[in-house]
Amino acid sequence: MVSSDPSYHTVPTMAKSSTHFHRSKTSIFLSDGCLFLGGAFSALLIVGVFFSFTTPIPSNIPNLGSVTTNPDLRLDPPDRTFYDDPEMGYTMEKKVHNWDKKREEWLKHHPSFAAGAKERIMTVTGSQPKPCKNPIGDHLLLRFFKNKVDYCRLHGYDIYYNNALLHPKMFGYWAKYPVVKAAMLAHPEAEWIYWVDSDALFTDMDFKLPLERYKDHNLVVHGWPRLIHEKRSWTGLNAGVFLIRNCQWSLDFMDVWASMGPQTPNYEKWGKTLRSTFKDKFFPESDDQTGLAYLIAIEKDKWADKIYLESEYFFEGYWEEIKVSERYGELREKFVRGGDEVVGRLKRPFITHFTGCQPCSGDHNHMYSADACWNGMLRALNFADNQVLRPHGYMHPDLGDNGVTPIPSDYPPP
Repeated sequence: MVSSDPSYHTVPTMAKSSTHFHRSKTSIFLSDGCLFLGGAFSALLIVGVFFSFTTPIPSNIPNLGSVTTNPDLRLDPPDRTFYDDPEMGYTMEKKVHNWDKKREEWLKHHPSFAAGAKERIMTVTGSQPKPCKNPIGDHLLLRFFKNKVDYCRLHGYDIYYNNALLHPKMFGYWAKYPVVKAAMLAHPEAEWIYWVDSDALFTDMDFKLPLERYKDHNLVVHGWPRLIHEKRSWTGLNAGVFLIRNCQWSLDFMDVWASMGPQTPNYEKWGKTLRSTFKDKFFPESDDQTGLAYLIAIEKDKWADKIYLESEYFFEGYWEEIKVSERYGELREKFVRGGDEVVGRLKRPFITHFTGCQPCSGDHNHMYSADACWNGMLRALNFADNQVLRPHGYMHPDLGDNGVTPIPSDYPPP
């Protein structure tokens, strides 16, 4: 565990392991060609799962004419909704039909949730049920979670954290899908479910998702169309961070996506299919990232039009290629500029994803050192934390140290 004492400077060593299998990640700063050549050598592990949320009820009940985006449950009538349907279920095996109509009816019965419904986002994240094997893992997960809570608080997003395995056979990469589905059904007031892996953190607290950009799409992931369609690379996208609309299309899509998972009798068969389709996939198991790439590439006519592959900003960025600096603010570009206007390291790091570092287990990919992972996480977490601390008059003067000091009178430096 890392001490919060500023005088404590010892850098703990992450636990080692002989595990060699981790998922790869590509560099966003390189060309598509370089991304394809280098992608298979990076690593990625996706964990999932969720829940912990309460809604405070204000002491004064507003009248309906002044309802805002802050709902008051006591204003909502006790009408029967889809929740009263005995056929309704949250599990992956239980298919949901007519969800768009059911959501629409529910919102009519709950007018205090109607305002702002089209832009309401619920962030979902989580970790494993057991304590971390890595001695500093639980501390790191706490800091990653605090980072997400800080971002959601600043932007008015709800957040759920889960640490239970909701489906006993959907482990590893696949554990997040029962959680995402449960969040959709439990929160019809949310238009978007925003899954963020436990080892990903917000490094730009000011940036807000450009929802208008995705108005004609139902799923947003970080990816490159050419790598998927032309190169058939499984590293053409990253499934550790995604934005999915709360609608029937998404439920249907997740049913198909999850049908490649370990809970199905076709799990081994799908592993072979995915590996034969994406030649750079170097491990035999069926995984959600390659499964998503398969649905985009092979079932393009059915799904691809509603999936937005975001590459014009760091929707999710690979940690080894993102260098945070206190001069970051001076490098800000205009809101979501893309294409050739902003290249390389000038692209804003909205989310930094520590793929391959495995902060909880410590079984980091052997292409990285434990110190590289730890120091990278520490700097990124403190960089993000400074954006939260500064309005309160404090900051981490050294990103490699958890200590804080009052902001000096001559800040920022010339």
